[in-house]
Amino acid sequence: MQLLDWIILSGTLLFIVLYGSWKTRGSKNVQDYIRGGNESKWWTIGLSVMATQASAITFLSTPGQAFHSGMGFVQFYFGLPIAMIVICMVFIPLYHKLKVYTAYEYLESRFDLKTRTLAAIFFLVQRGLAAGITIFAPAIILSAVLGWNLTFLNIIIGVLVIIYTVTGGTKAVSVTQKQQMAIIFSGMFIAFYLILSYLPEGITFSKALDIAGASGKMEVLDFSFDFNNRYTFWSGIIGGTFLALSYFGTDQSQVQRYLSGKSIKESQMGLLFNGLLKVPMQFFILLVGVMVFVFYQFNASPLNFNPSAKKAVVNSEYIHEYQELQQKQAEIEIEKQETIQKYLTDKTNTSENKKRLLALNDAEKENREKAKTIIKQADETVETNDKDYVFIHFILNNLPRGLIGLLLAVILSAAMSSTASELNALASTTAIDLYKRNVGTKSEEHYLKISKLFTLLWGVLAILVACYANLFDNLIQLVNIIGSIFYGNVLGIFLLAFFIKYVKSNATFIAAIITQVIVIIGWWYDWMPYLWLNLFGCALVMSIAILIQFTDRLRTRSIA
Repeated sequence: MQLLDWIILSGTLLFIVLYGSWKTRGSKNVQDYIRGGNESKWWTIGLSVMATQASAITFLSTPGQAFHSGMGFVQFYFGLPIAMIVICMVFIPLYHKLKVYTAYEYLESRFDLKTRTLAAIFFLVQRGLAAGITIFAPAIILSAVLGWNLTFLNIIIGVLVIIYTVTGGTKAVSVTQKQQMAIIFSGMFIAFYLILSYLPEGITFSKALDIAGASGKMEVLDFSFDFNNRYTFWSGIIGGTFLALSYFGTDQSQVQRYLSGKSIKESQMGLLFNGLLKVPMQFFILLVGVMVFVFYQFNASPLNFNPSAKKAVVNSEYIHEYQELQQKQAEIEIEKQETIQKYLTDKTNTSENKKRLLALNDAEKENREKAKTIIKQADETVETNDKDYVFIHFILNNLPRGLIGLLLAVILSAAMSSTASELNALASTTAIDLYKRNVGTKSEEHYLKISKLFTLLWGVLAILVACYANLFDNLIQLVNIIGSIFYGNVLGIFLLAFFIKYVKSNATFIAAIITQVIVIIGWWYDWMPYLWLNLFGCALVMSIAILIQFTDRLRTRSIA
């Protein structure tokens, strides 16, 4: 990184922190701090909802996911527009009518305090872990690529977010997210344009798509019912709908965004705006990853994009084996370039050239897997899954000065945006659902101070989780897996509250505990792809609660 990159990076981040703190200073009560004084317009709500979900993981992991696996991941989001319509029709009018600060307040009025508390605790556990991962995700990757200290990065990201979130609450989160989304979209569009400009002369966008398609990267839809495939049309439209219903309808980090709306209509329009824009946005981010793939068909790429992996091998006895694989990689790349040229020019043998290209891609994949084995032999602690490193490697090695700083600002802005929403929601839930409900009546000033204190405490806890976190298969999948373990159960509790009026609190409470244990066991033993856990958990808690209530009624009648 050059001086110009440092200036752009630090200037962007400082502007967000200072602007957010200044613009939203002086919250007078809990209404201002938690619900932003109910002043948000629909476009602010829409961008804030989108920014809360679009963390740094989205912009680091999603292009890498597309690089390795193609466009199929977009199916994950197919259920989101359906969920937005349901939430606009059912959830939003009810929340506004009851004038709740958190989603879980409603559960007490429908059931009882223990059910409200249980749902709030489920949220605090999964979102507390997610907040730490949201900080950890960009920190570990930037640490590996740039050589920065990981703990230092975790602390810096966490502290920057804490400053303006503690100061301004919900309004600070919403105000800064508009600026962050502007930076994020600008950076991604510039990166996309530059990738296309770096392709060889004569390789237009349409030809790049053709190359990607021939390589199996443009297969968007999969209508199979294969449970071994995580991302299909059906898992997205069914499992994705239930995940989105749970996330946007019952997760306080999202509910708090649209509870700040000026009216029901503003909140509904904000969510519909998110529903219309989210799938195209994710499609575009995946397309960026596919174009990075096409770029590396004409340019040399490392065997493993994690720089720590290569360092581990270079300093080991396995260096010669690794160099042999590097040589084979170079040979495959040369042959792929020749095959691509034939595929584009020789229209009489299109099918044969496509088969040859797919065979070379398989050979390259096998070569990379062998490299992973050698890396693990050299150092078991090094992360060999390099999906999360692909895009940042491209940024640092190919973009001009200044734009590197901008793209790093995009990644860190996204991390700050999501983390701010999460800390804000964690603090609100702790202050309103646990502290205020169990401590008793205090002054508005007291609850305002407590809300700020809980924001600070959750921020510190998120930093600690980030410092002790571990890297899994793929960061964007990890966050969704954590959510899927809890979301289906919580959604089922809310659906029971909304629609199954004869089910009472005790049946719901017992069913929720049993369901959570079963879902965790199911995830641990990999009973199904994680997206289906949302439907499974939701259906299970509702079925068990109905069964318990029905059994209780029969028992009561027999006694009578």
